[in-house]
Amino acid sequence: QVQLVESGGGLVQAGGSLRLSCAASGSSLSINTMGWYRQAPGKQRELVAGISRGGSTNYADSVKGRFTISRDNAKNTVFLQMNSLKADDTAVYYCNADIRTPWTIRSYDYWGQGTQVTVSS
Repeated sequence: QVQLVESGGGLVQAGGSLRLSCAASGSSLSINTMGWYRQAPGKQRELVAGISRGGSTNYADSVKGRFTISRDNAKNTVFLQMNSLKADDTAVYYCNADIRTPWTIRSYDYWGQGTQVTVSS
């Protein structure tokens, strides 16, 4: 069974920083792309940042230059360093990973439970 467990959310003042972590648990996982999405109240879930297994990254325009995504393949973990946070960054942040397990032919999308990030202005 695959689980994505997130940590690091919380309340921070505008201009502050937070670091989110997401660890995938399970046996003999083959993890492709990992990423972070967010969903603010009344809005659709949107991609914040993604990273390939090889380290190629992409970011939403709204977070470029402020957020940095990274991963530790040995620990099946992805991180999101968020700097210069704004009130508009307030949302529930979800970890996502494209994972193939030993008992499946293809890979599937898995999601974390979400972690709340609140930025006070």
